[in-house]
Amino acid sequence: MSRPSDLMRAEVLERSAYVVADATGLIKLDAMENPFPWPGELEAAWLEALRGVELNRYPDPGGRAVTAAIRTAHGLPESAGCLLGNGSDEIIQILITAVQGSGRPVLAPVPTFVMYEVLARAAGVPFVGVPLAPDFDLDAPAMLRALEEHRPALLFLAFPNNPTGRLYDPGLVEELVAANPGVTVIDEAYAPFASRSFLSRAGSPVGLMVMRTLSKMGLAGLRLGYLAASPDWIDALERLRLPYNVNSLTQRSVLFALEHGGVLERQAQLLREQRSRVSAALASLPGVRRVIPSQANFLLFQVPPAQGRRVFESLRASGVLIKDVGHSGGLLADHLRVTVGAPEENDAFLEALSEALRALV
Repeated sequence: MSRPSDLMRAEVLERSAYVVADATGLIKLDAMENPFPWPGELEAAWLEALRGVELNRYPDPGGRAVTAAIRTAHGLPESAGCLLGNGSDEIIQILITAVQGSGRPVLAPVPTFVMYEVLARAAGVPFVGVPLAPDFDLDAPAMLRALEEHRPALLFLAFPNNPTGRLYDPGLVEELVAANPGVTVIDEAYAPFASRSFLSRAGSPVGLMVMRTLSKMGLAGLRLGYLAASPDWIDALERLRLPYNVNSLTQRSVLFALEHGGVLERQAQLLREQRSRVSAALASLPGVRRVIPSQANFLLFQVPPAQGRRVFESLRASGVLIKDVGHSGGLLADHLRVTVGAPEENDAFLEALSEALRALV
């Protein structure tokens, strides 16, 4: 009987599975989720809307109504096609599969969203990471050199970036798009919290794609992402999309949510206000060495040397779960990432962090 080691590639087996922390009983500020549920009257209306879903039938394979609603709500250019995915992760996987036989790598500035590298290596595609500058901004000369040297099939640019929250200079992004001999995918997962977007440029030029998710705007449980790109690229990628990848309940729920998009936008506005408040409070705390400017719904901050894990564990013991991103070392050493939550959650986090930092003295 064959074992995994007999049939699977060693570089896959050497990696750990993606781990999600158990947040039972904790204030959950580790996963960039919108902390606000739908108001009670909307929840009742949503449940009523689901009554008409025929669970004995397959969903619309192309998600035509959802695509049309997204196009209207988010202003997709008419010249761009749209591919729906079971979250952005599936779209990243489709894109990497599409270029798997090109002999060219996937490239991204690092640190960034880990799934670009995870899915590339899982598919046997080389991954090239170009280190960010010490302030977590793009290292423009290094990026341009890497594009010329490696000629990647795919360049992923998280805009704003995760886990840093930095929104790169749009002019530099334009320069990288122009210099890239392959396809540039601008990942706008945190668009509801950012001041700039490339969505209106999707597909123009042909090698510019924009990817978004509905998770961060308050629909993480639905698992829906989409890619806007030139119609010829969307047509090619559709050949790799699994049939019926977006289920009927998700499709109906997304239609309902987009009909009530004003509620989600008001929640995003409150989170943007809370982001400013929490950022200022963090910067004032003795022991916080720096707070990275963020245009996402989270904040990255640095604590004293070699104290990141201790602060993280102290917060968890106080009932607050954030993300220890510093365990991998490098630029992220001693950095922690906290999701911006509801006001009372942010208050609890700041109080627990103050106590944790005082205990270091």
